[in-house]
Amino acid sequence: MSSIEEKFKALATDNAPGQETRQKTDDIERLMRGDVLEGTPVDFSHGDVDAHEPTPGSFEEFKAGVEMGGAQAYTEYRGALSIRDQLAQHLHDFTGAPVAADEELIITTGTQGALFLAIASTVAAGDKVAIVQPDYFANRKLVQFFDGEIVPVQLQYMNIGQSAGLDLAQLRGAFEDGAKVFIFSNPNNPTGVVYSEEEVRGIADLAAEFGAVVIADQLYSRLRYDGTTYTHLRAVTKQPDNVISIMGPSKTESLSGYRLGVAFGGAHLIERMEKLQAIVSLRAAGYNQSVMRTWFKEPDGWMDARVKQHQAIRDDLIEIFQSAGLETRVPQAGSYLFPHLPPLSIDYHDFVRLLRVQANVIVTPGTEFSPHTAASIRLNFSQDHKASVAAAHRIVEMVKTYS
Repeated sequence: MSSIEEKFKALATDNAPGQETRQKTDDIERLMRGDVLEGTPVDFSHGDVDAHEPTPGSFEEFKAGVEMGGAQAYTEYRGALSIRDQLAQHLHDFTGAPVAADEELIITTGTQGALFLAIASTVAAGDKVAIVQPDYFANRKLVQFFDGEIVPVQLQYMNIGQSAGLDLAQLRGAFEDGAKVFIFSNPNNPTGVVYSEEEVRGIADLAAEFGAVVIADQLYSRLRYDGTTYTHLRAVTKQPDNVISIMGPSKTESLSGYRLGVAFGGAHLIERMEKLQAIVSLRAAGYNQSVMRTWFKEPDGWMDARVKQHQAIRDDLIEIFQSAGLETRVPQAGSYLFPHLPPLSIDYHDFVRLLRVQANVIVTPGTEFSPHTAASIRLNFSQDHKASVAAAHRIVEMVKTYS
């Protein structure tokens, strides 16, 4: 197999949201035990934007962007300055650190686009990159695609109090081993844990000591439960020019379909990202950028209500799984659960496929996030409440059937 074929084979997208419908099921049906479990189909591989109303006024802003015509369609590659000015102030207020709209901020094609640009702008062939395990699957795949060398850092997220469980000694070892970049999500995807202030300051201190770049994916940092505090790396770092923070209106605001994200950080890194975006997608879709005017400007009480809605779903699913003996840490933020399954009589990947075929439930296998979490499954619980509860019961029934 050629090197380019190997690159794209490693990008396997079989378990990506929406791609599961391309999977063939003939070979899996022979493993099926019992009857098909009836119920409303639930796709836990991504948030259901139909289950929760989008930010009020978002469509009206999109319409206004269309009506502006070329002035909004053909913005700077890094996005319309008028929108970046507004965003810079919101992000300053949210993170506690200033953001220069002209030099330190870029609007991207979703946070996925921001992550691609950030990694491509900081990782060259042969570079060592420290990556948390488990963490968002694209981190590992993109580093490998750009021929970087992964140095894993473990996250012991189960039963460790209020910290995320990052092994700071292992992170130091990764930097001593030559890692030039550290990538992590906070809140963590897939577990929903939030890094403590001590952990974030530890990351900042180590990165400064070794002169490393840190890419912090903060997509779900607005959706926090039970008074969980959040420490922004950008606000405590000693080297702000070596930090790229990524955010965007997505599952929390039910605006995923607009494909909008932002990255903010060192001006030289943002400039690299803009140059790359110019040849990848030119810019975030011009008309869609207008929707960013609603971000951080939701009506009073709107975000509190959104958090309560998600916390109610989270709590019901946690009770179902924990009552059935499926070890699951309670997420502190975000919309992900990462329950641990008991030993099964079939392969865990086959079990995930059977969930779709036999129970009308789609989840993401744990191996997408770390080779060490094969016995876990990830659920995005930003769903219809009643349907997600019923689907969780079907998962438990399937676990009993195949244990």
